[in-house]
Amino acid sequence: MLCGKLEIDILNSFWKLSAENEDRDISIQDVVNDMSANGIERAYTTIKTVMDRLTVKSILVRYKSGKKFFYKAAMSKDEMASEAVKTVSEQYFDGSYVDMIRFIEKNTQLV
Repeated sequence: MLCGKLEIDILNSFWKLSAENEDRDISIQDVVNDMSANGIERAYTTIKTVMDRLTVKSILVRYKSGKKFFYKAAMSKDEMASEAVKTVSEQYFDGSYVDMIRFIEKNTQLV
């Protein structure tokens, strides 16, 4: 499943926060704070809306503890990357990873 830029920024915050403590309950405010620390300023309500959409897409899982909602990533970064590569391969290269790699080699300039 391919995601937009803000969705990926949010997921990167999740994976970072989860790497620090796998059992950590992650709130919307945790994500807002982490993104702000990385220079990504977004309104709390914007982050909440996108996180709710990621929940609908089954990329995040939302649960309630006490009076507060928390989230967990349903997929690891590696799993998401694998799914994205598979999607691009199927959509643009008829599922051929060889053709996709040839395209990347042909169209990527190494610095």
